[in-house]
Amino acid sequence: MSFQFQFSENYILESEIVRLEPLEQSHIPSLLTYSLHQPEIWKFSSIAAIGEENFKKYVQIALDQREKLIEYAFVVYDKRTNEYAGSTRFYDMQLQNKTLQLGYTWYGSQFHGTGLNKHCKYLLLEFAFEKMGMERVEFRADNTNERSKSAMKSIGCKVDGVLRKNMLKLDGTRRDSIVLSILRDEWFDEVKENLKQKL
Repeated sequence: MSFQFQFSENYILESEIVRLEPLEQSHIPSLLTYSLHQPEIWKFSSIAAIGEENFKKYVQIALDQREKLIEYAFVVYDKRTNEYAGSTRFYDMQLQNKTLQLGYTWYGSQFHGTGLNKHCKYLLLEFAFEKMGMERVEFRADNTNERSKSAMKSIGCKVDGVLRKNMLKLDGTRRDSIVLSILRDEWFDEVKENLKQKL
């Protein structure tokens, strides 16, 4: 019988390096330090997450979106340091069209450049293409977010284009969003193997 993704299921994706588990309220104490002490990681966030109350709302929004069957957020646990490192999620999930977006990704600054992101993306893309049967996984970022753009290109994303002034930023200005994607045949033909070599 073919795999059917269920929002009510608790999917755990893991390797020797990282474990991705569904985000829950119980993770807030382990993640709150990033909200209180690392404001720089939220520079490009589209949802206010700095400060305890804002961060609790941030998590609640993610959980509400899962209830609405359109998003599925994970918490990231680094097995090397035995710490919760951040969060990421599937969103704009259009299962009938076999497409979803992968984003809302953030990690504590001490995990930047450690390879953690590539390990997470590998597990998420493998799950999306090989379990869920997705045809396209899309990524978006603020077009001025060079770190995010470089990270996405390094895992094999191709640039589709730029959506001009398509989102309101927290400061009231509008952002241009770069859109990148990986297609199912690209994953199997080259992206999977190339990404595996970088792990």
